[in-house]
Amino acid sequence: MKLVQFEGFSFVEGGITAAKGFAASGLHCGIRANKSKKDLGMLLADHNCAAAGMYTQNKVKGAPIAVTKANIADGFCRGIIVNSGIANTCNADGIEKAEAMCKIAAKATGLSDKDFAVSSTGVIGQPLPLEPIEKHADALVKALSPQNHADFASAIMTTDTVMKEVAVSFTLSGKTCHIGGCAKGSGMIMPNMATMLCFLTTDVAITPDLLQIALKQVVDETFNMVSVDGDTSTNDTVLIFASGDAGNAEIQVQEDDFRTFVNALFAVLMNLSRMIAKDGEGATKLLECTVIGAYSKEQAKIVAKSVINSSLLKAAMFGADANWGRVLCAIGYAETDVDVNLVDVTFASENGAIEVCKMGAGIDFSEEIAKKVLSADEVKILVDLHDGEETATAWGCDLTYDYVRINGDYRS
Repeated sequence: MKLVQFEGFSFVEGGITAAKGFAASGLHCGIRANKSKKDLGMLLADHNCAAAGMYTQNKVKGAPIAVTKANIADGFCRGIIVNSGIANTCNADGIEKAEAMCKIAAKATGLSDKDFAVSSTGVIGQPLPLEPIEKHADALVKALSPQNHADFASAIMTTDTVMKEVAVSFTLSGKTCHIGGCAKGSGMIMPNMATMLCFLTTDVAITPDLLQIALKQVVDETFNMVSVDGDTSTNDTVLIFASGDAGNAEIQVQEDDFRTFVNALFAVLMNLSRMIAKDGEGATKLLECTVIGAYSKEQAKIVAKSVINSSLLKAAMFGADANWGRVLCAIGYAETDVDVNLVDVTFASENGAIEVCKMGAGIDFSEEIAKKVLSADEVKILVDLHDGEETATAWGCDLTYDYVRINGDYRS
């Protein structure tokens, strides 16, 4: 899909290894029955890196999250080992298996198990076999290369239909810097940390504390504004590693360089968010809801997320049905005060734009034009609350027959 451009930032190839100091690999080890699908990946830095993470808000959490949190508690990490196919969640031996994955990675690289984060994604409740991971660990390490970013991105996919990689270059202190990463996510995705894995690298020198602050700020505006189906997963993880190899003056305060870094991170995560939303299970189109005229940023975000999470609206968008009443309905049950008598709604796409609601009431519009607007593969839902100056955007997708088919036999 077409990337959204940002002034001052150039998109580059390389994904998670676009930044200096990182190598990646991915292969099929046998966790998944389909031998054509990679299911084991590794990212490794040349040296210890500042590290930060964010995780699922589900009360049921995958065992790898606990191990990763412990291993990066000091703000530093060297790499990550990750598998797809089995989530290692709700298993009595989950922590033991997650720790064992780190030990396997450590033995193969000659490092400490505490140098590694660990992540898993896939079916919940099935025991994770360690034998195939251990058997292929040496091959995984041997394959490590800055050129193998796509193998890593492929190894973390489950029901995703496309790889999701983004990287940008920009300048700090006269030095060329990079942020790059990859993500997986297609189903079980709801605002407040979408059901997904995302791994990011940067060659910017930045303290662990500011790296965490930057990550939280941007995730709140991007991944936390995505919804596919209203379900929040158990293993959601976003990790970022900073090598410092770009040679910029280390970012230690929240001034100009920090703000530039945050904006670069936004360029990456905003585009990854759009990719996740568009690749929703069974989806045929990307939905983008932008709310303007809100009295606060929080109000704008709540309304945008409520609209994008409405199953009825998603279904209407699948049918290219301009049922704007479903937008008003979703605004009406959003957990914030809204004067619905002030609300305007417009649908837009590359095929044009059409107003469908003014001041909380329907207006005459051409159903034929509306159908054409909503038949595009990217549809914008524009909501004006006429109550302030704040704005927010959320991303989602339509709800189709295929979503039920995919999730009706997910374990098979």
